[in-house]
Amino acid sequence: MMATRIFLLGLLPLICYLALPSHASNLQDFCVANSQGLMSGQACKDPKLVEANDFFFSGLHLQGNTSNPLGSKVTPVNVAQVPGLYSLGISNVRIDYGPWGLNPPHTHPRATEILTVIEGTLSVGFVTSNPENRLVTKTLCKGDVFVFPVNLIHFQYNVGPTNAIAIAALNSENPGVITMANAIFGSNLPISSDVLAKAFQLDKNVVEYLQYKF
Repeated sequence: MMATRIFLLGLLPLICYLALPSHASNLQDFCVANSQGLMSGQACKDPKLVEANDFFFSGLHLQGNTSNPLGSKVTPVNVAQVPGLYSLGISNVRIDYGPWGLNPPHTHPRATEILTVIEGTLSVGFVTSNPENRLVTKTLCKGDVFVFPVNLIHFQYNVGPTNAIAIAALNSENPGVITMANAIFGSNLPISSDVLAKAFQLDKNVVEYLQYKF
């Protein structure tokens, strides 16, 4: 009896594994989004109406306008621009940086990012989660590649006096982006200045000024 019980306990992990539902394979060649920004659960475009432009984007050869306070410009190519990306789990972006331009601290809640420097020199980094909050940072030159793990805060900063360019791929057709300063100080509705003053250990007037800026 004891041997039988031990045998059954040994089989339990295998039984549980086999009982788990597997990821379904694609049931068709593709699913073109019916509308830009389509989210999971909505119907696909009729395959008979699909055309080449559903899988096409032109524009990554164009320089982004970096004449803004951050000195950077992100040109995305995700499901909003290419409806044929829906359900394929991939997208990319071009990032232009003016001299000393910054792609500010942000996260992608649904994707890991792999970035390749095309021109210039970038200081990049990400911060690990609590409690360590350790900064992992590197200076990248042309041809260098760096990975930002999913949902971790990361940034890129052009440390040179000339323009820089990077191309990044993300493993989601709709990776999302949360820019930390905008989300915290520019939320709609605003977060209470009392909350932010205590969280950041700042004078309330400073918090209200930052909220005004964002």
